[in-house]
Amino acid sequence: MRLRFFLAAAEICLFLLACAGLSALREPPPVGQTPHRLHRFPARDFQYLLYLPQDYYQNPNRQYPLMLFLHGAGERGDTLDMLKKHGPPKLAAAGKEFPFLIVSPQCRENARWKTELLKRLLDDVMRRYRVARSRIYLTGLSMGGFGTWNLAAAYPEYFAAMIPICGSGDPDTAGRLIDIPVWAFHGAKDQVVPVEGQQRMVDALRQAGG
Repeated sequence: MRLRFFLAAAEICLFLLACAGLSALREPPPVGQTPHRLHRFPARDFQYLLYLPQDYYQNPNRQYPLMLFLHGAGERGDTLDMLKKHGPPKLAAAGKEFPFLIVSPQCRENARWKTELLKRLLDDVMRRYRVARSRIYLTGLSMGGFGTWNLAAAYPEYFAAMIPICGSGDPDTAGRLIDIPVWAFHGAKDQVVPVEGQQRMVDALRQAGG
């Protein structure tokens, strides 16, 4: 009799612990910039920073714009703090507030941006959060500038506008981008990524009617 009592008590305790664990898993992330992981198949993790506006939970019926930011080669690795050296993650870490979501993934060491993985990340974020799907914006610098051109060319239907910074792409894909407003930046004296590559993309886009 006593054994059955202890077994029943143990089952109740396990049930309560499981419920507490599920509750913790379901707890929404705080506003501001916080770390997250996208679980890849079969086992590796893909980490990113997510910024939620301060009023995100105060407006449960509102859909928010989203900015996807792709870092450069120097920020690759497995430490998300490295992303705070440049661009939107740096500004968010310094306390600047934005009226939209910011997703800042981190590329693994010695890797390059993969369009299929970035699409999967966007799809996952759009499932989990209230994103205005017609207001998704894409930007990136250096290696991220290359990633910006390539991702937009692969999935042009996702993006309302793009800002490639000191990057380049395949001019043959320019015809896919004619409906996306593009604001391209590049330093004329850039010795790491020559400006000619980005100029060719801009020229091809204009020639295609963009």
